Amino acid sequence: VANKIGTYNLAVLAKHHGVPFYVAAPLSTFDMAIKSGAEIPIEERNPEEIRRVFNQTLITVPDVPCWNPAFDTTPPELVTAIITEKGVIRPPFGKNIASQFETVF
Repeated sequence: VANKIGTYNLAVLAKHHGVPFYVAAPLSTFDMAIKSGAEIPIEERNPEEIRRVFNQTLITVPDVPCWNPAFDTTPPELVTAIITEKGVIRPPFGKNIASQFETVF
């Protein structure tokens, strides 16, 4: 699952505390051409968003190296189920997601 930064953190906390973690996503957002989240290109935002408060006051040493990803990936073992317009997909996700894209003629 690729989503806004912080999704992975919430999934880890949910798992640690025994809370189910559900993802809501339309099937149009699934990329069946990739095998895992490691293949998802992650957009990197401007490091100045980290170095400055409200893009004004510098709070770090100037030009300190920063990594500012816009998204993170959450591994499937942290996800209880994925809710789509066709229903709820449960593990094993690879097989069960693929079945949502099969067309019966």
